[in-house]
Amino acid sequence: MDKVISIIQTALPVFLALFLGMLCRSRNFLTRSGVDTLKKVVINITLPAVLVNAFATAEYSMAALILPAVMFGLCCVALALGKLIIRISGMKSRLAPFLATGFEAGMLGYALFSLLFPGESLSAFALPDIGQTLFVFTLFKILISGKTDWKSIGRDMATTLILWAVLIGVLIGATGLYGKLQAWGVAGILDSATDFVSAPTGMIILLTVGYDLVIKEIPWRKTAGLMGMRLVIAAILFGIVVLLNKTVLNDMFFTGAAMLMFILPPPYVIPVFADEPEERVQISAALSAMTLMTVILFAVLTVIVGMR
Repeated sequence: MDKVISIIQTALPVFLALFLGMLCRSRNFLTRSGVDTLKKVVINITLPAVLVNAFATAEYSMAALILPAVMFGLCCVALALGKLIIRISGMKSRLAPFLATGFEAGMLGYALFSLLFPGESLSAFALPDIGQTLFVFTLFKILISGKTDWKSIGRDMATTLILWAVLIGVLIGATGLYGKLQAWGVAGILDSATDFVSAPTGMIILLTVGYDLVIKEIPWRKTAGLMGMRLVIAAILFGIVVLLNKTVLNDMFFTGAAMLMFILPPPYVIPVFADEPEERVQISAALSAMTLMTVILFAVLTVIVGMR
């Protein structure tokens, strides 16, 4: 009975927040501009606070260097597999292969990880996320946009507050400053401030996801193949992680973080990076469908974790 309660306790907040988001849309409680503003609040304020604390309190080892590199490489593998599958299927879509790679950790992953693994350090998820974030804002953006404007790419990275939050957190943690703050008895001030600012992150994220999730508008027949591609490639990536963990990484990659990462939808910025109106509707529909798939798989993962 305790396990059932634990499962419900983990999954119910997700479905409740998504339902409230859908309700806000159907009842016009929120406007599109209002939801976009909430997303900006998360990306520019609450999520950076989450990351500063996660990296400030992390234990630093070789994992801090290896896991981002491994994740970057896995994203490259996923993109190559996506291009291969789309070519074999005969689908005529330049953007479809990009749905095979990248993971929406910022707007969804951290909220779900905190619910699913409340006893684990957030850095177990954040370290591999560094690799996929760098991938999305460098190689992914170059290839999907078809442009090689390095100044623009560099400017985007330099003004991405999430990356700055990671850098600040790493500096505080890796230099030993956080340990000194603990010795001085003032580390609690940093923890209290970041905890307070980051507290609404999960609710706001899931509320906005629910608002955007218009199930009846998804062209399921056209989207099913893309969802299948994503699932197959995610399974391959997870298999690679398990193999690497057993052979060369010495269980450095937290399996739960890998499972959650690979069920996440592709980056929500794909329609922004690729200015192709003729494909934008299909890609947006695919992102919505894959978000719904993530929620379903999260429920399954909740049961698996809860029954252990």
